[in-house]
Amino acid sequence: MSDVLLKAEGVSIVFGGLKAVSDFDFYINKGELVGLIGPNGAGKTTAFNLITGVYQPTTGSIELDGESIVGKKPYEITVKGITRTFQNIRLFSELTVLDNVKIAYHSHVKYNLVESIFRVGRYFKEEKHIEEEAMKLLKIFKLDGHAQEQAKNLPYGAQRRLEIARALAAKPKLLLLDEPAAGMNPQETKELMEMISWIRKEFGLTVLLIEHDMSLVMGICERIYVLEYGQIIATGTPKEIQQNPEVIRAYLGGEA
Repeated sequence: MSDVLLKAEGVSIVFGGLKAVSDFDFYINKGELVGLIGPNGAGKTTAFNLITGVYQPTTGSIELDGESIVGKKPYEITVKGITRTFQNIRLFSELTVLDNVKIAYHSHVKYNLVESIFRVGRYFKEEKHIEEEAMKLLKIFKLDGHAQEQAKNLPYGAQRRLEIARALAAKPKLLLLDEPAAGMNPQETKELMEMISWIRKEFGLTVLLIEHDMSLVMGICERIYVLEYGQIIATGTPKEIQQNPEVIRAYLGGEA
C-alpha cells in the first residue's frame, strides 16, 4: 500500500442526528484518476468537504501520504497538497484573472511579512517569478489573453477553467474536482475531459472528481466509487460499475 496517496477509513459525519456520510472507506493511489458518483444528495460533496477540512469527521481517519489530516484547517490541508474546485464556481470575481491565479501561489512564498510590507529582500524577485508562473498556467488554459480582465466578466466555461488553473497554482499532489462539467455543453465537456487527462499527466497529479456527466466519468476514470445515502455501495472499473445491479438500482430505481 506504499503507493496509496489518500486513505479514509470508517469516516462518518453526523448533522443533527442525521449521518450524511457513514463508514466511508476509500483510497486513491498516486497518479490515479478516480471518480466519485451517486444520485443527488448521496453525500459526494460532503465527502470532499471532509477530505479538505471544511468538515471534521465525527468518527474515522483520513490520511494523506500516511499522515493524518483530521483536525487540520483547510489552508493547512492545501499546503499539505490537496486543492479543489467547487460545484458552484468560487472565484475572486472583482480581481483580475491573473490575480486569481497569483493568490494561490502565495501559500508557497519564501519571503516573510517584513519583506512583504516594505517590499525589500526577496519580495520583488519572488513576485516576478509568481507572475511568470501564473501566466504560464493561464496560457495552458487559453486564458492568457484575458489576464487583466475581471474574473466575473469571463464566460462560464472560462471561469471553470480559471478555477482549475487556480487550484493547480497551489502545486497540489491531489486535485479534487467537484462537478467540473456542470453547465457545460457537450463540446465544452469533451474539451474538459481531454484537458483533465492532459493536466494529470503533465503535472504528475492524482485526480478525484465528482461528476454527473457519465460520459465524462466513464471516459477518463480508472476506478469509480458509488455513493448512496452517504454509504459506498460499489467500487470498480467503469465497465464493472456500468454492469453493477446495485448502481443500476440506485440510479434507475429498479433491476437492469
